[in-house]
Amino acid sequence: MISFFFVTIAFAFAVFLLVWVKKQKNENKKIQEVSALIKAGANTFMKKEYKVLAIFAGVAAVIIFILLPVPVWKGDIVDNISITIAFIAGTVLSAIAGKIGIIVATSANSRAAEAAQKGIKPAFLIAFRGGAVMGLAVVGFSLLGVCAVLWVVGDATILLGFSFGASSLALFAKAGGGIFTKTADISADLTGKVELGIPEDDPRNPAVIADNVGDNVGDVAGMGA
Repeated sequence: MISFFFVTIAFAFAVFLLVWVKKQKNENKKIQEVSALIKAGANTFMKKEYKVLAIFAGVAAVIIFILLPVPVWKGDIVDNISITIAFIAGTVLSAIAGKIGIIVATSANSRAAEAAQKGIKPAFLIAFRGGAVMGLAVVGFSLLGVCAVLWVVGDATILLGFSFGASSLALFAKAGGGIFTKTADISADLTGKVELGIPEDDPRNPAVIADNVGDNVGDVAGMGA
């Protein structure tokens, strides 16, 4: 029960920091415009990616049910069901953590950029507290999953399903986002700096927006999941 108390503390503090970040000024129209494009792109990518990963999770869950911890025709079917449920729970919590990362990152990015006009300290504080939301969410979900499995089942073997579900979804989310952002980064450099002479990271170059979308879905959602 003590572990669940710390889970509650982690989530409560994460919510507190998220509310604090959203209360920071975000009044610059140009920053809002670019931020809205990045947010829309990130949400679209995450929606498409999670649909594909849901198919993977479904297929993997069937295989796990049949084969783990022992083939279903050789052992107790309850153990197979338990480890399958734990696997699905791991994938779901990992996906939620990634989504929380996107929400806080797209909220903190524009506010940190606007605060940077006043100095590095307010910008750093917003960025740091925004990142802390993701960190606390990951710790909270991880501890919640482990405690729930041990409390309900009481068998550490079932934790393999939970950890595999969480890590496999995070792996594909990170890889997919990383490939996306690197492709957009190279495209932005080739079309912007080389062909058109546009400065690096200029929002007039659509590939720059895609590059920033990739940074969010790969480095934030992927790492956080």
